[in-house]
Amino acid sequence: MIGVLMVCEGNVCRSPVARAILERALPYVSVSSAGTRALVGRHADPLAVQIAREHGVDISGHLAEALSDEHVRAADVVLAMTNTQRTVILDRFPSARGKVFRLGEHEQLDIVDPYRRHRVIFELAFAQIEHSVLKWREDIARLTH
Repeated sequence: MIGVLMVCEGNVCRSPVARAILERALPYVSVSSAGTRALVGRHADPLAVQIAREHGVDISGHLAEALSDEHVRAADVVLAMTNTQRTVILDRFPSARGKVFRLGEHEQLDIVDPYRRHRVIFELAFAQIEHSVLKWREDIARLTH
């Protein structure tokens, strides 16, 4: 089974949403998420949970995890929310070179960080994530064949 790791900073907004959207799009792919500076053990941000739910995505059971060597090794593809996070991952885990990309790579886009911001920013982040995950769907699906 192909493994995909979604990475953001706190692991309470963007990467849990990205994980859930990809799981829905490709149920035969193993998807996990983690944060470079995770708020370990915290549930997903309530506004992220609400907006995800409004789009038919459930992240209510999510608990934040810190990015670890085990996460990176288990993944065939690692998708970071920003180019800076991609660089951090590669600096910490040089062996991951070649499998770490930005989620918004197809559009050269960093996914906006909605943490502690207004609802409109959460909605923008959700839209960017959903669009970007759907762009990656075909690339990831090809890895399974």
